[in-house]
Amino acid sequence: MNLDKKLTFYKGRRVLVTGDTGFKGSWLSLWLAELGAEVAGVALPPERSEDHYNVAEIGAMIQHYDQDIRDAEGTERIIAEFQPEIVFHLAAQALVRLSYRQPRETFETNLMGSVNLLEAVRKVDSVRAVIYVTSDKCYRNKEWEWGYRENDELGGRDPYSASKAAAELVLTAYRESFFRATGRIGAASVRAGNVIGGGDWSLDRIFPDCIRSLANGKPIRLRNPRAVRPWQHVLEPLSGYLLLGRRLFEEPQRWSEAWNFGPSNEGQRTVEELAREVIRSWGAGSIEIEPEPNAPHEEKRLFLNCDKAWGRLEWRPRWDFATAVRKAVEWYRATREGESAGEFSRRQIQQYMGGEK
Repeated sequence: MNLDKKLTFYKGRRVLVTGDTGFKGSWLSLWLAELGAEVAGVALPPERSEDHYNVAEIGAMIQHYDQDIRDAEGTERIIAEFQPEIVFHLAAQALVRLSYRQPRETFETNLMGSVNLLEAVRKVDSVRAVIYVTSDKCYRNKEWEWGYRENDELGGRDPYSASKAAAELVLTAYRESFFRATGRIGAASVRAGNVIGGGDWSLDRIFPDCIRSLANGKPIRLRNPRAVRPWQHVLEPLSGYLLLGRRLFEEPQRWSEAWNFGPSNEGQRTVEELAREVIRSWGAGSIEIEPEPNAPHEEKRLFLNCDKAWGRLEWRPRWDFATAVRKAVEWYRATREGESAGEFSRRQIQQYMGGEK
């Protein structure tokens, strides 16, 4: 069965997305709306006018609630009102470097915000599946040459990574203490690699930094050119989340565990390789290496092993490294030249589902 047939499951389903105004959340919300789901989003307002949620006009397609998930009562009220069948939990403080500047806010959002979400979920009878998004950085990074598996040790030496490892423990506690006992709710955590794609303007994130530099005719400045990350287009892990959501809904006990979603080995590239591929797709540009001697610690190497998702879930990456970069750059070029961000985003979703390279 091809991907679009598998995802027809979502037509008419009531789906809640926390963090719908964020980069991944906005793409997921758009995809679900295209599939015919009844979508509600819970998040703070988008940070920038040029963010994907705004330019793709996601708010016109879904029911959005301006709500901070750190507010337990507000979060509970919305979930009780909307009565979702499936919940995708993406709301987070998602930046490593910002976590050094705002550690308290990072833990409050990523840890206690997740507690608030799970508390609200277990108080309504409608929810059948929870897809709980953490991060590939939830693993205790040992700078291994091979990929981390889902049963490897959790940890994190920076506040962001530690908050995501802690959030994993929170889900395990709720799943084992509450959800398994009822047999009604399937709950799985998902850990994705570094995502790229249109409409991401986050600060201190390499891909949007590259686009900003190229659009302004400036060199791309790299502080850690040799750092290795698992790069993938944003639609790749989202397709895994959607497939897993269906499985959890149908067989909650069987699929309630942790899952990695990352690229194949050829997608494990250095920051410098990513920047050079962006320049190749853009058609111009240059690179300058500017190390930061006193910069906060960032891991040098991070791989994911996705054998479990590839084997059991029958999920596979569809776009290789070069294709992922080209598709992301095409989005910025097209919208910069006046194409509709919403229409171009929909087109890329259709291209992805159809297997188009």
